[in-house]
Amino acid sequence: MEQFSELIKKRRSIRKFTSEELTQEEVVNLLKAALMSPSSKRTNPWQFIVVDDKETLAKLAHCKENSSSFIADAALAIVVAADPLDSDVWIEDASIASIMIQLQAEDMGLGSCWVQIRERFTATGMSSDEYVHGILDIPLQLQVLSIIAIGHKGMERKPFNEDHLQWEKIHINKYGGK
Repeated sequence: MEQFSELIKKRRSIRKFTSEELTQEEVVNLLKAALMSPSSKRTNPWQFIVVDDKETLAKLAHCKENSSSFIADAALAIVVAADPLDSDVWIEDASIASIMIQLQAEDMGLGSCWVQIRERFTATGMSSDEYVHGILDIPLQLQVLSIIAIGHKGMERKPFNEDHLQWEKIHINKYGGK
C-alpha cells in the first residue's frame, strides 16, 4: 500500500480496460473493501452483486442513455444496492462503499469507473434502477445506487494535478470566510 495522498491523486476514472480477467484473490480483496466500508450506526444496509459474466456485462452496459457502454469491456462490475428500510442514509452508506471499492481497485493497480444508477434513465426512458433490477433479479426493496466497473487499465491517466485544486471552495468558520 502506498501513501493515501498518492492513492487519491492517482485514482482516476478509467473507461477502457484490457481483456485480462481478474484473479479470485483480486475479486476477494475488492469485496473485503466493500464489506469493511463504514455505515451509519453499523447498519450495513448495502448489498453487492458481483457480475463477471460477459453477456450480463453487455446487458448492463445499456443501463443508461449515455456513459455506461464501457461496462461491457470491464472484467467485473460490482452493483452497489441498499435497503432504504434498513437506514435513512442508505445513499450515503452505499456511496461510501462505492468509493471504498474504487480506492481498493486503484491500490491494486486496477482501473475503475463509477456508473450512477439512482435517478438515471435508459435510452428508452426506463429508470436505470428498474433496468438493473430486471437483469439481475434484485429484490424490489433494494435500491441500486451505482455500478462500479473494474478491470485492468487499458489506458493511463495522469494523476490529479494539485495546481487545479479549487481552494476558493474552502471556507473557514463560515461561508465566505470573512
